[in-house]
Amino acid sequence: METPCLAPSPSSLLLTTRHNNQKKNLRHQPCTITAVLTKPAEVISLKPSTPLNPFEKAPHKPFHQTRPLKKVSAESLKYESGFLGAVPDKSGGDNGREGNNNIHDAMSYLTKILMSNVYDVSIESPLDYAPKLSEKLHANLWLKREDLQPVFSFKIRGAYNMMAKLSRQQLARGVICSSAGNHAQGVALSAQKLGCSAVIVMPLTTPKIKWKTVEKLGATVVLIGESYDEAEAYAQQRAKDEGLIFVHPFDHPDVIAGQGTTGMEIMRQIQGPLHAIFVPVGGGGLIAGIAAYVKRVHPKVKIIGVEAYDANAMALSIHHGKRIMLERAGGFADGIAVKKVGEETFRLCRELIDGVVLVDHDAICASIKDMFDENRSKLEPAGAVAIAGAETYCKYYGLKGENVVAITSGANMNFDRLGLVSQLAVGRCE
Repeated sequence: METPCLAPSPSSLLLTTRHNNQKKNLRHQPCTITAVLTKPAEVISLKPSTPLNPFEKAPHKPFHQTRPLKKVSAESLKYESGFLGAVPDKSGGDNGREGNNNIHDAMSYLTKILMSNVYDVSIESPLDYAPKLSEKLHANLWLKREDLQPVFSFKIRGAYNMMAKLSRQQLARGVICSSAGNHAQGVALSAQKLGCSAVIVMPLTTPKIKWKTVEKLGATVVLIGESYDEAEAYAQQRAKDEGLIFVHPFDHPDVIAGQGTTGMEIMRQIQGPLHAIFVPVGGGGLIAGIAAYVKRVHPKVKIIGVEAYDANAMALSIHHGKRIMLERAGGFADGIAVKKVGEETFRLCRELIDGVVLVDHDAICASIKDMFDENRSKLEPAGAVAIAGAETYCKYYGLKGENVVAITSGANMNFDRLGLVSQLAVGRCE
Protein backbone atom coordinates (compact mmCIF):
# COMPACT_ATOMS: atom_id res chain seq x y z
CA MET A 1 0.00 0.00 0.00
CA GLU A 2 1.11 3.54 -0.57
CA THR A 3 1.29 5.92 2.35
CA PRO A 4 0.28 9.49 1.54
CA CYS A 5 3.08 12.03 1.70
CA LEU A 6 3.01 14.28 4.73
CA ALA A 7 4.65 17.12 2.83
CA PRO A 8 8.02 17.06 4.59
CA SER A 9 10.53 19.80 4.19
CA PRO A 10 13.49 19.34 1.79
CA SER A 11 15.62 18.09 4.68
CA SER A 12 13.27 15.24 5.55
CA LEU A 13 12.15 12.12 3.81
CA LEU A 14 9.11 9.92 3.83
CA LEU A 15 9.36 6.18 3.53
CA THR A 16 6.60 3.69 2.92
CA THR A 17 6.76 -0.04 3.37
CA ARG A 18 5.44 -2.56 0.87
CA HIS A 19 5.13 -6.21 1.74
CA ASN A 20 2.53 -8.95 1.65
CA ASN A 21 1.87 -9.11 5.36
CA GLN A 22 2.05 -5.75 7.15
CA LYS A 23 1.98 -7.41 10.56
CA LYS A 24 5.18 -9.43 10.02
CA ASN A 25 8.29 -8.19 11.73
CA LEU A 26 10.58 -6.10 9.54
CA ARG A 27 13.60 -7.71 11.15
CA HIS A 28 12.75 -11.19 9.86
CA GLN A 29 10.70 -10.70 6.71
CA PRO A 30 12.15 -9.46 3.42
CA CYS A 31 10.48 -6.34 2.17
CA THR A 32 11.06 -3.41 -0.15
CA ILE A 33 11.46 0.06 1.31
CA THR A 34 10.74 2.89 -1.08
CA ALA A 35 12.18 6.26 -0.16
CA VAL A 36 10.93 9.45 -1.76
CA LEU A 37 13.18 12.47 -1.30
CA THR A 38 11.95 15.93 -2.10
CA LYS A 39 15.38 17.32 -2.99
CA PRO A 40 16.68 15.73 -5.08
CA ALA A 41 13.90 13.42 -6.29
CA GLU A 42 15.19 9.90 -5.99
CA VAL A 43 13.86 6.42 -5.32
CA ILE A 44 15.95 3.76 -3.60
CA SER A 45 15.17 0.27 -2.37
CA LEU A 46 16.88 -2.11 -0.02
CA LYS A 47 16.32 -5.39 1.80
CA PRO A 48 17.08 -5.10 5.50
CA SER A 49 19.40 -7.68 6.99
CA THR A 50 19.94 -8.46 10.66
CA PRO A 51 19.91 -5.10 12.50
CA LEU A 52 22.97 -3.78 14.26
CA ASN A 53 23.15 -4.37 17.98
CA PRO A 54 22.35 -0.99 19.59
CA PHE A 55 25.58 -0.96 21.54
CA GLU A 56 28.01 -2.07 18.81
CA LYS A 57 28.90 1.47 17.75
CA ALA A 58 28.62 2.98 21.22
CA PRO A 59 31.41 3.12 23.81
CA HIS A 60 30.03 0.09 25.66
CA LYS A 61 30.13 -3.60 24.94
CA PRO A 62 26.83 -5.07 23.72
CA PHE A 63 24.39 -6.85 25.98
CA HIS A 64 24.10 -10.60 25.49
CA GLN A 65 21.70 -11.43 22.68
CA THR A 66 18.82 -13.61 23.82
CA ARG A 67 16.49 -15.94 21.92
CA PRO A 68 13.40 -14.42 20.21
CA LEU A 69 10.87 -13.11 22.72
CA LYS A 70 7.56 -14.82 23.35
CA LYS A 71 4.64 -12.88 21.90
CA VAL A 72 1.67 -12.29 24.19
CA SER A 73 -1.52 -10.27 24.09
CA ALA A 74 -1.88 -7.15 26.22
CA GLU A 75 -5.35 -8.42 27.19
CA SER A 76 -3.81 -11.49 28.83
CA LEU A 77 -3.01 -9.48 31.98
CA LYS A 78 -5.67 -7.31 33.56
CA TYR A 79 -6.37 -6.18 37.08
CA GLU A 80 -8.39 -3.43 38.71
CA SER A 81 -7.30 0.12 38.05
CA GLY A 82 -5.26 1.42 40.98
CA PHE A 83 -4.24 -2.04 42.17
CA LEU A 84 -0.48 -2.53 42.50
CA GLY A 85 0.11 -5.57 40.33
CA ALA A 86 3.08 -7.11 38.53
CA VAL A 87 5.03 -7.10 41.79
CA PRO A 88 8.49 -8.50 41.00
CA ASP A 89 9.65 -11.72 42.60
CA LYS A 90 12.90 -10.66 44.24
CA SER A 91 13.62 -14.02 45.84
CA GLY A 92 16.35 -14.84 43.31
CA GLY A 93 16.73 -16.82 40.10
CA ASP A 94 17.26 -15.54 36.58
CA ASN A 95 17.56 -11.75 36.68
CA GLY A 96 16.92 -11.18 33.00
CA ARG A 97 20.59 -11.34 31.91
CA GLU A 98 22.52 -14.28 30.59
CA GLY A 99 26.20 -14.66 29.89
CA ASN A 100 29.16 -12.46 30.62
CA ASN A 101 28.74 -8.74 29.88
CA ASN A 102 29.99 -5.33 30.85
CA ILE A 103 26.92 -4.11 32.73
CA HIS A 104 27.71 -3.19 36.33
CA ASP A 105 25.44 -3.98 39.25
CA ALA A 106 22.72 -1.40 39.88
CA MET A 107 24.78 0.12 42.71
CA SER A 108 27.18 1.57 40.15
CA TYR A 109 24.32 3.56 38.63
CA LEU A 110 24.39 5.80 41.71
CA THR A 111 27.83 7.01 40.64
CA LYS A 112 26.80 7.20 36.98
CA ILE A 113 23.79 9.36 37.87
CA LEU A 114 25.78 11.68 40.13
CA MET A 115 28.30 12.18 37.31
CA SER A 116 25.74 12.55 34.53
CA ASN A 117 26.23 15.46 32.19
CA VAL A 118 22.67 16.63 31.55
CA TYR A 119 22.46 20.26 32.64
CA ASP A 120 24.10 21.69 29.55
CA VAL A 121 20.76 21.24 27.79
CA SER A 122 18.18 20.35 30.45
CA ILE A 123 16.86 22.10 33.55
CA GLU A 124 16.29 20.92 37.09
CA SER A 125 12.54 20.76 36.64
CA PRO A 126 10.37 22.02 39.50
CA LEU A 127 8.52 19.74 41.90
CA ASP A 128 5.17 21.49 42.15
CA TYR A 129 2.57 20.84 44.82
CA ALA A 130 -0.90 20.28 43.33
CA PRO A 131 -3.37 21.71 45.86
CA LYS A 132 -6.58 20.94 43.94
CA LEU A 133 -5.64 17.34 43.18
CA SER A 134 -4.32 16.87 46.70
CA GLU A 135 -7.63 18.00 48.19
CA LYS A 136 -9.48 15.68 45.84
CA LEU A 137 -7.30 12.67 46.75
CA HIS A 138 -6.83 13.44 50.48
CA ALA A 139 -3.11 12.94 49.87
CA ASN A 140 -0.28 15.34 49.06
CA LEU A 141 0.37 15.07 45.32
CA TRP A 142 3.55 16.55 43.93
CA LEU A 143 4.17 16.93 40.19
CA LYS A 144 7.68 16.54 38.80
CA ARG A 145 7.39 18.88 35.82
CA GLU A 146 9.44 17.20 33.10
CA ASP A 147 6.99 18.69 30.61
CA LEU A 148 8.82 21.99 31.19
CA GLN A 149 12.11 20.74 29.73
CA PRO A 150 13.38 22.53 26.58
CA VAL A 151 11.88 19.76 24.39
CA PHE A 152 8.84 19.39 26.71
CA SER A 153 9.96 15.91 27.80
CA PHE A 154 12.44 14.17 30.12
CA LYS A 155 14.03 12.41 27.13
CA ILE A 156 16.62 15.13 26.64
CA ARG A 157 18.39 13.96 29.81
CA GLY A 158 19.31 10.47 28.64
CA ALA A 159 19.98 11.39 25.02
CA TYR A 160 22.43 14.14 25.88
CA ASN A 161 24.14 12.17 28.64
CA MET A 162 24.96 9.37 26.20
CA MET A 163 25.92 11.61 23.28
CA ALA A 164 28.11 13.90 25.40
CA LYS A 165 30.26 10.86 26.23
CA LEU A 166 30.97 10.06 22.56
CA SER A 167 34.42 10.82 21.18
CA ARG A 168 35.02 13.48 18.55
CA GLN A 169 35.53 10.75 15.97
CA GLN A 170 32.20 9.15 16.84
CA LEU A 171 30.37 12.48 16.74
CA ALA A 172 31.94 13.19 13.34
CA ARG A 173 30.27 10.05 11.97
CA GLY A 174 26.87 11.31 13.05
CA VAL A 175 24.10 9.73 15.12
CA ILE A 176 20.83 8.00 14.36
CA CYS A 177 17.91 7.02 16.56
CA SER A 178 14.44 5.53 16.38
CA SER A 179 11.72 7.20 18.38
CA ALA A 180 8.00 7.75 18.79
CA GLY A 181 8.77 11.45 19.15
CA ASN A 182 10.17 12.73 22.44
CA HIS A 183 13.51 10.89 22.30
CA ALA A 184 13.84 12.18 18.74
CA GLN A 185 13.65 15.76 19.93
CA GLY A 186 16.16 15.06 22.66
CA VAL A 187 18.64 13.57 20.18
CA ALA A 188 18.08 16.39 17.69
CA LEU A 189 18.69 19.11 20.28
CA SER A 190 21.72 17.24 21.64
CA ALA A 191 23.15 16.92 18.13
CA GLN A 192 22.64 20.63 17.59
CA LYS A 193 24.43 21.39 20.87
CA LEU A 194 27.32 18.98 20.15
CA GLY A 195 27.67 19.97 16.49
CA CYS A 196 27.00 16.61 14.86
CA SER A 197 24.51 15.40 12.25
CA ALA A 198 21.45 13.39 13.27
CA VAL A 199 19.04 11.11 11.42
CA ILE A 200 15.77 10.53 13.26
CA VAL A 201 13.59 7.55 12.30
CA MET A 202 9.98 7.75 13.47
CA PRO A 203 6.80 5.69 12.87
CA LEU A 204 4.24 7.06 10.43
CA THR A 205 1.86 7.41 13.38
CA THR A 206 4.06 10.03 15.05
CA PRO A 207 2.15 13.25 15.82
CA LYS A 208 3.03 15.99 13.37
CA ILE A 209 4.01 18.38 16.16
CA LYS A 210 6.82 16.01 17.14
CA TRP A 211 8.42 15.34 13.75
CA LYS A 212 8.05 18.97 12.69
CA THR A 213 9.88 20.06 15.84
CA VAL A 214 12.68 17.59 15.07
CA GLU A 215 13.04 19.10 11.59
CA LYS A 216 13.29 22.60 13.04
CA LEU A 217 16.15 21.43 15.25
CA GLY A 218 18.12 20.58 12.10
CA ALA A 219 17.85 16.79 12.03
CA THR A 220 16.91 14.65 9.01
CA VAL A 221 13.53 13.01 9.60
CA VAL A 222 12.60 9.58 8.27
CA LEU A 223 9.01 8.38 8.68
CA ILE A 224 8.57 4.64 8.25
CA GLY A 225 6.41 1.77 9.47
CA GLU A 226 3.30 1.52 11.59
CA SER A 227 5.13 0.82 14.84
CA TYR A 228 8.27 1.72 16.76
CA ASP A 229 9.72 -1.74 16.06
CA GLU A 230 9.67 -1.18 12.29
CA ALA A 231 11.26 2.23 12.73
CA GLU A 232 13.94 0.74 14.97
CA ALA A 233 14.74 -2.05 12.49
CA TYR A 234 15.33 0.52 9.74
CA ALA A 235 17.44 2.73 12.03
CA GLN A 236 19.59 -0.21 13.14
CA GLN A 237 20.24 -1.24 9.54
CA ARG A 238 21.04 2.28 8.42
CA ALA A 239 23.45 2.68 11.35
CA LYS A 240 25.25 -0.44 10.16
CA ASP A 241 25.28 0.61 6.51
CA GLU A 242 26.47 4.18 7.10
CA GLY A 243 28.57 3.79 10.27
CA LEU A 244 26.31 6.01 12.34
CA ILE A 245 26.12 5.87 16.15
CA PHE A 246 22.79 4.44 17.28
CA VAL A 247 21.40 6.33 20.30
CA HIS A 248 19.00 3.96 22.03
CA PRO A 249 15.87 5.56 23.49
CA PHE A 250 16.06 3.60 26.75
CA ASP A 251 18.26 0.48 26.87
CA HIS A 252 21.74 1.92 27.37
CA PRO A 253 23.56 2.59 30.68
CA ASP A 254 24.27 6.24 29.90
CA VAL A 255 20.68 6.86 28.80
CA ILE A 256 19.35 5.19 31.96
CA ALA A 257 21.74 7.20 34.13
CA GLY A 258 20.70 10.44 32.44
CA GLN A 259 17.03 9.73 33.15
CA GLY A 260 17.99 8.81 36.72
CA THR A 261 18.87 12.43 37.46
CA THR A 262 15.10 12.98 37.65
CA GLY A 263 14.99 10.78 40.76
CA MET A 264 18.02 12.52 42.23
CA GLU A 265 16.26 15.87 41.91
CA ILE A 266 13.02 14.56 43.44
CA MET A 267 14.79 13.36 46.59
CA ARG A 268 16.52 16.72 46.90
CA GLN A 269 13.30 18.69 46.39
CA ILE A 270 10.65 16.74 48.32
CA GLN A 271 9.53 18.11 51.68
CA GLY A 272 9.00 15.41 54.28
CA PRO A 273 8.70 11.60 54.03
CA LEU A 274 7.77 10.23 50.60
CA HIS A 275 5.44 7.26 50.10
CA ALA A 276 5.84 6.64 46.35
CA ILE A 277 6.99 7.96 43.00
CA PHE A 278 4.73 7.15 40.04
CA VAL A 279 6.60 6.80 36.76
CA PRO A 280 5.26 6.29 33.22
CA VAL A 281 6.71 3.18 31.60
CA GLY A 282 7.45 2.62 27.92
CA GLY A 283 10.77 0.88 27.34
CA GLY A 284 11.70 1.37 30.99
CA GLY A 285 14.59 3.84 30.87
CA LEU A 286 13.03 6.48 33.13
CA ILE A 287 11.77 4.13 35.84
CA ALA A 288 14.99 2.09 35.78
CA GLY A 289 17.10 5.20 36.27
CA ILE A 290 14.90 6.62 39.01
CA ALA A 291 14.76 3.27 40.84
CA ALA A 292 18.52 2.79 40.55
CA TYR A 293 19.06 6.05 42.41
CA VAL A 294 16.16 6.23 44.85
CA LYS A 295 16.33 2.62 46.05
CA ARG A 296 20.02 3.07 46.93
CA VAL A 297 19.45 6.34 48.79
CA HIS A 298 15.91 5.93 50.23
CA PRO A 299 14.99 2.24 49.84
CA LYS A 300 11.63 2.55 51.62
CA VAL A 301 10.24 4.89 48.92
CA LYS A 302 8.04 2.90 46.56
CA ILE A 303 8.84 3.14 42.84
CA ILE A 304 5.63 2.38 40.97
CA GLY A 305 5.37 2.07 37.21
CA VAL A 306 2.26 3.12 35.33
CA GLU A 307 1.22 1.69 31.96
CA ALA A 308 -1.85 1.80 29.76
CA TYR A 309 -3.89 -1.42 29.75
CA ASP A 310 -3.18 -1.93 26.05
CA ALA A 311 0.56 -1.16 26.26
CA ASN A 312 1.63 -3.15 29.32
CA ALA A 313 4.91 -4.72 28.21
CA MET A 314 6.68 -4.16 31.52
CA ALA A 315 3.84 -5.54 33.65
CA LEU A 316 3.61 -8.63 31.44
CA SER A 317 7.38 -9.12 31.44
CA ILE A 318 7.47 -9.02 35.25
CA HIS A 319 4.42 -11.30 35.38
CA HIS A 320 6.12 -13.90 33.16
CA GLY A 321 9.49 -13.48 34.84
CA LYS A 322 11.18 -12.66 31.55
CA ARG A 323 10.90 -10.14 28.75
CA ILE A 324 8.02 -10.67 26.36
CA MET A 325 6.86 -8.96 23.18
CA LEU A 326 3.35 -7.60 22.87
CA GLU A 327 1.44 -8.76 19.82
CA ARG A 328 0.19 -5.22 19.56
CA ALA A 329 0.82 -2.07 21.60
CA GLY A 330 -2.04 0.40 21.80
CA GLY A 331 -1.03 3.77 20.41
CA PHE A 332 -3.27 6.15 22.35
CA ALA A 333 -0.40 7.09 24.68
CA ASP A 334 2.08 7.02 21.82
CA GLY A 335 5.05 8.11 23.94
CA ILE A 336 4.96 4.82 25.88
CA ALA A 337 3.60 2.53 23.15
CA VAL A 338 6.36 -0.07 22.85
CA LYS A 339 6.03 -3.80 22.25
CA LYS A 340 9.05 -4.82 24.33
CA VAL A 341 10.98 -3.32 27.20
CA GLY A 342 14.76 -3.09 27.28
CA GLU A 343 17.00 -5.92 28.43
CA GLU A 344 18.90 -3.84 30.98
CA THR A 345 15.87 -1.78 31.98
CA PHE A 346 13.96 -5.00 32.70
CA ARG A 347 16.83 -6.32 34.80
CA LEU A 348 16.87 -3.18 36.92
CA CYS A 349 13.08 -2.96 37.21
CA ARG A 350 12.79 -6.59 38.21
CA GLU A 351 15.29 -6.02 40.99
CA LEU A 352 14.18 -2.58 42.18
CA ILE A 353 10.63 -1.44 41.45
CA ASP A 354 7.59 -2.22 43.61
CA GLY A 355 5.05 -3.01 40.90
CA VAL A 356 2.95 -1.58 38.08
CA VAL A 357 -0.44 0.16 38.05
CA LEU A 358 -2.52 -0.14 34.87
CA VAL A 359 -4.85 2.64 33.67
CA ASP A 360 -7.32 2.98 30.81
CA HIS A 361 -7.69 5.74 28.24
CA ASP A 362 -10.52 7.42 30.14
CA ALA A 363 -8.39 7.70 33.27
CA ILE A 364 -5.52 9.17 31.26
CA CYS A 365 -7.79 11.77 29.68
CA ALA A 366 -9.33 12.61 33.05
CA SER A 367 -5.82 13.27 34.39
CA ILE A 368 -5.04 15.51 31.40
CA LYS A 369 -8.13 17.51 32.37
CA ASP A 370 -7.12 17.51 36.04
CA MET A 371 -3.71 18.91 35.09
CA PHE A 372 -5.35 21.61 33.00
CA ASP A 373 -7.69 22.49 35.85
CA GLU A 374 -4.74 22.57 38.25
CA ASN A 375 -2.42 24.90 36.35
CA ARG A 376 -3.65 25.26 32.75
CA SER A 377 -0.94 22.94 31.41
CA LYS A 378 -1.78 20.53 28.56
CA LEU A 379 -0.03 17.18 28.83
CA GLU A 380 0.17 14.54 26.13
CA PRO A 381 -1.45 11.19 27.06
CA ALA A 382 1.88 9.56 27.96
CA GLY A 383 2.73 12.64 30.02
CA ALA A 384 -0.40 12.24 32.14
CA VAL A 385 -0.16 8.47 32.69
CA ALA A 386 1.69 8.83 36.00
CA ILE A 387 -0.95 11.21 37.37
CA ALA A 388 -3.64 8.71 36.39
CA GLY A 389 -1.72 5.98 38.19
CA ALA A 390 -1.27 8.09 41.32
CA GLU A 391 -4.94 9.06 41.39
CA THR A 392 -6.27 5.53 40.96
CA TYR A 393 -3.73 4.09 43.44
CA CYS A 394 -4.59 6.63 46.15
CA LYS A 395 -8.30 5.93 45.70
CA TYR A 396 -7.90 2.15 45.60
CA TYR A 397 -5.81 1.98 48.78
CA GLY A 398 -7.51 4.89 50.56
CA LEU A 399 -4.19 6.67 51.00
CA LYS A 400 -4.52 9.73 53.23
CA GLY A 401 -2.02 12.41 54.16
CA GLU A 402 0.93 10.75 52.40
CA ASN A 403 3.31 12.47 50.00
CA VAL A 404 3.28 11.01 46.48
CA VAL A 405 5.05 12.21 43.33
CA ALA A 406 3.82 11.82 39.76
CA ILE A 407 6.13 12.59 36.86
CA THR A 408 4.51 14.70 34.15
CA SER A 409 6.77 13.32 31.47
CA GLY A 410 5.75 15.13 28.29
CA ALA A 411 3.58 17.79 26.67
CA ASN A 412 3.93 17.14 22.94
CA MET A 413 0.40 16.63 21.70
CA ASN A 414 -1.25 17.60 18.43
CA PHE A 415 -3.92 20.26 18.92
CA ASP A 416 -6.46 18.19 16.97
CA ARG A 417 -6.36 15.46 19.64
CA LEU A 418 -7.75 17.77 22.31
CA GLY A 419 -11.32 17.11 21.16
CA LEU A 420 -11.04 13.36 21.74
CA VAL A 421 -9.27 13.88 25.07
CA SER A 422 -12.00 16.28 26.23
CA GLN A 423 -14.73 13.86 25.18
CA LEU A 424 -13.20 10.91 27.05
CA ALA A 425 -12.42 13.03 30.10
CA VAL A 426 -16.00 14.29 30.35
CA GLY A 427 -17.31 10.75 29.96
CA ARG A 428 -15.07 9.61 32.83
CA CYS A 429 -16.31 12.36 35.13
CA GLU A 430 -20.03 11.76 34.47
